[in-house]
Amino acid sequence: MKAVITSGNKQYLVAEKETLLVDKLPEDEKELTFDALLTIDGDKVKVGAPTVDGVKVTAKVVDPLVKGEKTRAIRYHAKKRVNKVTGGRHEYTRIQIESIK
Repeated sequence: MKAVITSGNKQYLVAEKETLLVDKLPEDEKELTFDALLTIDGDKVKVGAPTVDGVKVTAKVVDPLVKGEKTRAIRYHAKKRVNKVTGGRHEYTRIQIESIK
């Protein structure tokens, strides 16, 4: 069974025992529950408005802080002595889907 969940204004298609990276969550959370927007079970598809009634997705936090790739933004103007480099690393939380019920 698969389900579509929402976390941090993004939607993810998940299955049981799957791990995924979501935007950083508060570190005190260990267990999470999500409402399912859509479920897929073989050929059966259930769509909710806004969520499917009675379907909850439970997950646990595997790693509370995962750093992403470095990004760089360069601002440069020729012949003006303007050269500025900024950047950062996005922070994620790794979660594992326990059950879809």
